Amino acid sequence: MGEPTIFPYDDPEFAADPFPFYKALREQGPVRRVATARGVEAWLISGYEDGLAALSDVRLSSDLRDATDTRLLDQLPTDERESFLRSMIRVGPPDHTRLRRLVSAAFTARRVAALRPRVQEITDELLSAVIPSGKADLVADLALPLPVTIIGELLGVPAEDRDGFQKWTDVMLAQHPDHLDKEAMDGAWREMWSYLEDLIAAKRARPTDDLLGALITTRDEEQSLDEDELISMAFLLLIAGYITTVNLIGGGVAALLAHPRQLKLLLGDPGLLPGAVEEFLRYDGPVNPGIIRFPTEDVEIAGVTIPRGETVLIATAIADRDPSRFPEPDRLDVTRTENAHLAFGHGAHYCLGAPLARLEGEIAIGTVLRRLPNLALAVPYEDLRWQIANLRGPKELPVTFG
Repeated sequence: MGEPTIFPYDDPEFAADPFPFYKALREQGPVRRVATARGVEAWLISGYEDGLAALSDVRLSSDLRDATDTRLLDQLPTDERESFLRSMIRVGPPDHTRLRRLVSAAFTARRVAALRPRVQEITDELLSAVIPSGKADLVADLALPLPVTIIGELLGVPAEDRDGFQKWTDVMLAQHPDHLDKEAMDGAWREMWSYLEDLIAAKRARPTDDLLGALITTRDEEQSLDEDELISMAFLLLIAGYITTVNLIGGGVAALLAHPRQLKLLLGDPGLLPGAVEEFLRYDGPVNPGIIRFPTEDVEIAGVTIPRGETVLIATAIADRDPSRFPEPDRLDVTRTENAHLAFGHGAHYCLGAPLARLEGEIAIGTVLRRLPNLALAVPYEDLRWQIANLRGPKELPVTFG
């Protein structure tokens, strides 16, 4: 397959728009060797059908212990590594099935629909705070605090503690892909882990009627999960419950402001909003470039044999612009109806929080369009700063409105 193609993380043009680079990769073939963060080599799966099949293939594990490249494990916190590896996002069946069942009821479409009034209330409060000034950073002022508040309330994290876990998450996720500050990252992991241990102890002493309280009861009375799994679950739900939604909201508004005709269409017909959210997820979704897996045996994908334990990068962000699946894939189209994107994954590990992310994205973006007339970027689009590895979205979104 030749030398791996290196992801150019230090190139400002790649950071602003990685899709021309991705398109060139896809045109080189359905399976391609690449070098991603910190030189980790992977087999990139760029086609939609191949990606869809790979996400459902039971021979492709999400457990980092199945990887032959030990650098992936080295990126995890030293002290909490074993506990983290038992997280729902990393284990396979039967543990994954057991752990997912414990929390899935909280994220059903019916349960999430019941949150609509509260999501709307928080959105309105956040926007009311900035409307008098005629300007805002829609990431710091809306896209971030909205999902943080919602997942905090669902889990039962005290409001005064939310700035803390947000700060630790920033340290863990904001590392440059090629320049990792391991000491800072380990410190943030430790503080988050210690905080969750204390929070669980406090809730044991004084039981609460929230998702974390229910998990503690399950742990203590039914023995359906152990203490490390309980903390790992809280950790995963807390971070995964908001971090991608921040980027969905920020990235969705940014995409509209870069495409005035699409913005006008949506302003003229708010009924297009649910479909528009799907299009934001497909066009430039929060998970980028995709999802890693590790074969538990040699597997063949698109005619290429991938040895056991090597890293497979199922590039959902590239697959979602596959022209064989999506007509005019590089065009943002809020009226697109056939939109079975892979932004939430597929198969057993399909994103548990997808209904909640959709609801928050729809309400946040819809309310912005309704309450902030003459919305415009306060800086040129090309001056926006973007996250560049694993997650994608604008770091800030300065806007003005009248």
